[in-house]
Amino acid sequence: MPGTELIAAFFLTVVLLAITPGPGLLYIAAQTVGRGPTAGWYSALGTHLASYLHILAAAFGISLLLQAVPAAYLALKIAGAAYLCWLGLRFFLGEEPEAGPHQNTAPLTHLRALKESFIVELTNPKSAIFFLAFLPQFTDGAATFPFWVQIILLGLIANIIFSLAELCCVFFADQVSSILRRSKSAGRWMRRTAGSIMIALSARLLLSER
Repeated sequence: MPGTELIAAFFLTVVLLAITPGPGLLYIAAQTVGRGPTAGWYSALGTHLASYLHILAAAFGISLLLQAVPAAYLALKIAGAAYLCWLGLRFFLGEEPEAGPHQNTAPLTHLRALKESFIVELTNPKSAIFFLAFLPQFTDGAATFPFWVQIILLGLIANIIFSLAELCCVFFADQVSSILRRSKSAGRWMRRTAGSIMIALSARLLLSER
């Protein structure tokens, strides 16, 4: 494995990235505000699981396809942006009941949050490119472990740290929204806010450069 100095730099960089507000944290916060804290936990789990596929893709070079073939990158980006926009519109259309005590015990809502966050993360080409570009910077060509093993181990550590930050995000988002959740009108505006965040994230993904 890489030396102590390189590992220390890796940990510091990952922690700083994890606590910096970004699209992933905003998405999970939106799910928490719109559906309740349990949906937020499941959303964080879905993101965590999907990230392992990006890590494996980085380890075995599959993500290179997104860099080498612009059409593949564009197609994945459009699909991810369209899915995010659709999720945001559902919050506006009121397809699901507003957040409340019964919703927090609805298994279908939680599984839906897990599935949706998994798809959102999986169809985000920037996540795939991030792991491909970031993890190799902290590998050591002279290490005992082969390159792909180092990528997977570093990715595992990074993903755990990112997920811990996401769980903290769920906690704080729930603390803020719990005060407003008692009001029916406030609950309606919370769902609209969550939908607006998802639509904004969709536009950001669609319009962003590589």
